[in-house]
Amino acid sequence: MNNYHEVKDIKFTGDVLEANIDGVLKRFNLKDLSPVLEKATEIERNTFEISPSGYGIHWSLLDEDISIDGMLGIVNTPKKQRKIA
Repeated sequence: MNNYHEVKDIKFTGDVLEANIDGVLKRFNLKDLSPVLEKATEIERNTFEISPSGYGIHWSLLDEDISIDGMLGIVNTPKKQRKIA
């Protein structure tokens, strides 16, 4: 099974989320990433699960999900469907 992204070493420093994504350390300001995470307690922030495919991160105590593509600013557009004549 190929991972969509390789995500590791997630940690919070103040109001910044740091994560190693595809071998590159990335930093995200929580105010830009998620108002829910920005207001969360340390325990809530640190209770998360990375999807096995590397597609996203889920915070169960907050019911918050963030896609890695969304964090990176990657926009996916659906493929055009073929019209039936």
